[in-house]
Formats: sequence, C-alpha cells, structure tokens
Amino acid sequence: MSAVAVDQQAPRRNPLVAALAFAKRHVLTVYSLLFFAYLLLPIGVVVVFSFNHPSGKFNYVWQGFTWNNWIHWDGVPGIRSAIVLSLEVALIASVVATALGTLIALALVRYSFRTRAATNILIFLPLSTPEIVLGASLLTLFLNLSFVTFGLWTILIAHIMFCISFAVVTVKARLVGFDRHLEEAAMDLGANEWTTFHKVTLPLIAPAILAALLLCFAISIDDFVVTYFNSGNRVTFPLFVWGAARIGAPPQVNVIGTAIFVVALTAMLVNVLLQARRSKGAA
Repeated sequence: MSAVAVDQQAPRRNPLVAALAFAKRHVLTVYSLLFFAYLLLPIGVVVVFSFNHPSGKFNYVWQGFTWNNWIHWDGVPGIRSAIVLSLEVALIASVVATALGTLIALALVRYSFRTRAATNILIFLPLSTPEIVLGASLLTLFLNLSFVTFGLWTILIAHIMFCISFAVVTVKARLVGFDRHLEEAAMDLGANEWTTFHKVTLPLIAPAILAALLLCFAISIDDFVVTYFNSGNRVTFPLFVWGAARIGAPPQVNVIGTAIFVVALTAMLVNVLLQARRSKGAA
C-alpha cells in the first residue's frame, strides 16, 4: 500500500480537540499574559494620557498628541511644591524607618527578653489596622499635645510609624534564615562584634535592608489617608492629586505618575541585571 493511501485512511484530527490540547499546554502562559495585561492596562492609560492635549480641565478624552505636558510638567500651580514635599517626606521617613526597623528586627530575632511577644504583636498591629484608624488615632494624639504644630513633622512622624512595621517584617524574614556560623567563624578568626557586624552580617542582610528601604519609600510617597489627617496646611502629591481631581484632571498628574513608574521600573531592571551579573560571577 502506498504512503498516499495510508495518509488518506488516517483519521482527521478534530479541530476542537486540537484547540483544547493547545489550550491545555499553554493555559498558564495565556493566564499570565491576561493577568499582567489586566494589571498594566491602567498604567498604560496613565502613560498615554500624559501626552494628551485636552481642550478643557478634564483629561479624560483623547484630543491630540503633545509634548507640552512633559516640557511644562510643573505648569500647574502647586504641583512642584507638592512633589518636593512628598520626596522629602518619603526619603527621610524611609531612611529612619529602615534604620529603626533593622535594629528592631535584630533584637527580635537574636535576643530573648520579657516583652518580646508583646513587641511582635505591636509591630504587626499597624499592618492589620485600617489606615483611617491610624490617621484618626494620630490626629487625636497630636491634638492632645498642645505644643505640636501640624505640618512636616506630623507627616514625618506618621509615615515613620507605619513604615517601621514593613521594614521589620522585611529584614526579619532575612534574619530568620541567616547562618550564624558565619559570624562565629569571623569571631574565631579574631574579629570583634563590630567588625563581624560590619564585615559579615551587614553585607549579607544588605539586600533585605535595601528592599525594606524601597518598600518604605514607595508606601510613604503613595500614602493619602494618614497624610490627609495629619498634614495640616501642607500638601503632598497624593493630596494634590485628590484636590485637583475635584475641579479638573491636569495631564501633568499623568506625567508625574509616568515618571515615577519609569524610575521604579528602571531601578528594578538595574537590580535584576546586577543580581544576574553577581550570580554569574559567583558561578
């Protein structure tokens, strides 16, 4: 029997079965693509409308392409001061919260003391408490302190308070799996406690500290609820966006949002490349 006859006698494959087989093989890929598209679609809208040229106050309908929004990113009154204040608060709060959180994590993981369990509970309370409760509680505290003036310092205290918990959790997760034999080996070779911490412990937990710093910075610069309760007459960027959205939506808001996203994405890619190069060098 010829090969042509064999091919003609072979049953044809059902297209539905073939489609189901293809979907079964690639269901995870398709799901991942749809998931990331769902997450990135709002960001894509923000990026696109940062180049829009609206005819009125509201930047909701596409009118035309323009670079003027990026050239005159501070063309809206008050937006520059709001961004500067948000960056100042986020930078100071993230550094202070990360430093304090690292020390607290070291104490919780490495030392036993009477109030250790209570401290763990207090650290996790801000993570599980609604932001509106935190903001209202801090507002009540500041109102009962007659010497406190609402402004930069009240915003800083509030941000440091809720950022410490995130720093403790991040650094603590690294310290739990830390190999203490490395420190013991360093001390057996003559290093004192400070040298061991500076040369061995700190470099090994540095990625966790950096992650905590970036996480605290992102949470601080994005916070609205707690800041709204304790800002006084100072306006951060989230407060500016909320106020601007009530009377209009300037495209400069989209510009700043796009710039923040690009900076965060660039930092992430640089970190991934550095980690890959470091892993390749170690191999």
